[in-house]
Amino acid sequence: MKQLATAIFLLYSSAIWAQTGYEIKVTLKPFKNQYIYLGHYYGKQLPIIDSVKLNDKSEAVFTGSKKLGGGIYLIGYPDRANKFEFLIGAQQRFSIVADTTNMNKITFMGSTENVSFKAYQEFMMQNGKAIESLNALRKGAPKNDSLKLSSQIDSISRKVAAYRIALIAKEPNGLLTAMLKGMREPEVPVNPEAVKKDSMYAYHYFKAHYWDGVAFYDDRLARTPFFEGRVDKYFEQLVYPSADSVIKELDWMLGYASASEEMQKFLLLKFVNRYLNQKYMWEDAVFVHLFEKYFAQKNYSWLTDKGKKMITDRAYSLMANIMGTPAAEISLPDSNGKTMNLYGIESPYTMVVMYDPTCSHCKETLPKMDSLYQSKWKRMGVKLFAVAKQTEGVKQQDWFDFLHKYGLKDWVHVYYSKEAEQARVAANTPSYSQLYDVQSFPTLYLLDKDKRIIAKKLTTQQVDEILEQRIKTGKAN
Repeated sequence: MKQLATAIFLLYSSAIWAQTGYEIKVTLKPFKNQYIYLGHYYGKQLPIIDSVKLNDKSEAVFTGSKKLGGGIYLIGYPDRANKFEFLIGAQQRFSIVADTTNMNKITFMGSTENVSFKAYQEFMMQNGKAIESLNALRKGAPKNDSLKLSSQIDSISRKVAAYRIALIAKEPNGLLTAMLKGMREPEVPVNPEAVKKDSMYAYHYFKAHYWDGVAFYDDRLARTPFFEGRVDKYFEQLVYPSADSVIKELDWMLGYASASEEMQKFLLLKFVNRYLNQKYMWEDAVFVHLFEKYFAQKNYSWLTDKGKKMITDRAYSLMANIMGTPAAEISLPDSNGKTMNLYGIESPYTMVVMYDPTCSHCKETLPKMDSLYQSKWKRMGVKLFAVAKQTEGVKQQDWFDFLHKYGLKDWVHVYYSKEAEQARVAANTPSYSQLYDVQSFPTLYLLDKDKRIIAKKLTTQQVDEILEQRIKTGKAN
């Protein structure tokens, strides 16, 4: 299926990244007289914000007059393929000395946060390897030995947990503490009494405490490689998959994030990109909500006119065909020139089929659909309303030839000419293509007896499954 435009992330102004206010002296051997790069994590993106040329002593200085936003930053090698991480926090005037032949010996001067960060990484790597080795020994070991090895693993895990707790206590407002809290997942306590009262106690506890210690106005989290994944996991695994539930969580999160322009931008861009192309039919209502509450009457310095237009156009395309709402009326001529109205059809179910009579996929799909219609859908009370769309190079005779070749009897067939579409646009009336958000052919909508949208953008098999399920559960109305 033809996708919409590329991610809106690429459309906002890059001017905000022209931040200065830092002095980071870098020695990166063995490179000389080559450019190195300063960047940072931004969700799944890695924007480069500065570059500087090393001298013949492998030295360079990234500098400016305004402070950088905190987060995990990167020094990119001249080939841009390799990099190493460090922190930007309260201290933004410090030195880094590194040799690519032995990055374990990297040193930081003037940055206690980076000293702590390096010590933390080394501690975690050392203990991670120890646990990995013990797990390898435990495989296939006798029961007694396995128990001893498990006890050693538990001991190391407790040591790691204690180390993290001590770090948080020592630097309660530090970036490393914010990161540790942001990565920490809740441990569900054993509570048999609570389980008796609530069979989903573990889920409810985990969800309720998932964001403990995380401040959504802390924009430092946006400049980490893990925060976006944490947000994804929350919505994919913990939030009930319905428009109302997702909208409630989005508004809750964005309410706190509004205290930080940077975090608000990060989350708005993330969510609007996520729901730009929906994975599930009900997500159309989520995108429209995002538009109406956060974009329709608001302007942001980081969003270009092109980006806002894309969001607006997409929202308007979805507004007329949100799941559960009445479908737009269609009035078009049939092959005899008689005007046929979608709402003139009386049946428990109506399927609207938007297609191009010259489209190869339509030539394959519609006959298969007709076979299902003739063999079973007709008995279920389904009627088909087929709209042949005139596209570039298509003639009305192509439509006649299509109907003659494939039959498709007992369908309601209408023709949507270019002239008819242009007339609607000239009258400031949304085209049927926009009202039904036609991005590819064929586009299928399943409507109930009141012409409310049951499902949309379906495959023939999905239509069949939905009809079978609704008949089985008695949802014919």
